[in-house]
Amino acid sequence: MLTPTKSWQSTETHYKVALNSKWYRTLVKLQTTFVIATIEFYKDKGYDFALLPITTGAISSPMGLGSDSSPVKVNIEGIDTYLADSMQFMLEYACRIAGNGTYYLAPSFRGEKADERHLCQFYHSEAEILGRLEDVIAFVEDYIKFLIQRFLEYDKEEILLISGTTHHLEEFLNLKTINRITFEEAAQILDKDEYIKDHGEYRTITSEGEKELMKKFGGFVWTTHFDHLSVPFYQKFADNEKKTALNADLLMGIGETVGSGERHLTRLETEKALDYHQVSRGSYKWYLDMKEIQEVQTSGFGLGVERFFLWLLKQEDIRDMQLVPRFNGQKEVL
Repeated sequence: MLTPTKSWQSTETHYKVALNSKWYRTLVKLQTTFVIATIEFYKDKGYDFALLPITTGAISSPMGLGSDSSPVKVNIEGIDTYLADSMQFMLEYACRIAGNGTYYLAPSFRGEKADERHLCQFYHSEAEILGRLEDVIAFVEDYIKFLIQRFLEYDKEEILLISGTTHHLEEFLNLKTINRITFEEAAQILDKDEYIKDHGEYRTITSEGEKELMKKFGGFVWTTHFDHLSVPFYQKFADNEKKTALNADLLMGIGETVGSGERHLTRLETEKALDYHQVSRGSYKWYLDMKEIQEVQTSGFGLGVERFFLWLLKQEDIRDMQLVPRFNGQKEVL
């Protein structure tokens, strides 16, 4: 069996180990398959790849009451800006230009400490489609099945060498449907403080809670309709009282691997969401203008590439999935 080197534990010497490591040679091969398969999938769909900048004035996920991380601010030529945590906003913009769905593969930056489940810099496979929540859920399932088919075709030996099995891949391919539960249903099933965290104005599912749900539903489950204040403001309201969101997280592997949602259609809806989440409208003027100029119903998703690899290879520590480690607060050698 091929096991991780854990060389990232010493960033000063990691590169020396990686230069002669079969683990990292294999990781590069798997990354190549992922990228090629992703491009093939979207080419078949007729979607456009959007080349987008990694700096932005309109950050998404690390904002508002439900955020579990902070934005990464940088200063370029005296101007404060942010490294992108997601390109969801720009993909919505690109959709309107292309007149169809758009996608990208790029790094995302989060102001949090790395651990077994989180990276400071990770790769996002994100797309925005023309359609509703149901459409994007079906789209994600098709995408993952396409990826699995390509990995079984090109990298089965490597996957067997690391995970010892491909049963989990074949199991996903054979799924006729993936179970779905709402957040409220999940809260009733779990019903323990260690599984459901009450923040006062909203609730979230803990990592232990995600594990329990996956056990109950055979390893894969969509969790939908979160408390709206626990998700980014741009997710569409699912009810008139603005309590829940039209969103869906796919739990597999170590937990949430895909986050998806339906977007607000109008400027007014988006303004209400910004106010509800206590987020200033200032940085999002262009986003609000866009919604007013072109009302287009879109939905989108983001798949964490390294989290997908954890599931693919049946591994537990996401820090083993980086060719070049990046840890906030540490000086980089490479």
